[in-house]
Amino acid sequence: MGFRLVRAYHDEQRALGQPPEFGSYLIQMSRDTLENWQSEFLQLLWQVSGLAFLLFVGSPQSKESTDRMEAKIDALLRLVDPEKGKEAIRELDLQYEGRHTDQPHAHRN
Repeated sequence: MGFRLVRAYHDEQRALGQPPEFGSYLIQMSRDTLENWQSEFLQLLWQVSGLAFLLFVGSPQSKESTDRMEAKIDALLRLVDPEKGKEAIRELDLQYEGRHTDQPHAHRN
C-alpha cells in the first residue's frame, strides 16, 4: 500500500508540473494519516460514550436479566411455604423499595 501512495503522489506532482520532493510527500502523507486516525478515534469515542450512556440509563439492551431469576425465586418461596414465602417477598420488596438501580419484581407487571 505504501508504494501506491508514493506512486500516487509522484503522478500528482508530475500532473501539476512540479518535481516530487520528499518533504512535501512526508507532510501530505502525515496529514492524511492523522486525518484517518482522528476519524477512527472520534468514531471509537462516540461508540464508547454511547454505550456507556445506554448502560447508565439502563436500556433493555444493557441490563442483565434478573427478572427471570427473581420470578423463579419467588415461585420457590411460595412452593416451600406459601404464607411465609409471601411475607418474605413482601418484606424484601419493602426493604428494596425506592432504589433507582432496580425495580422490585418488575416481572409481575
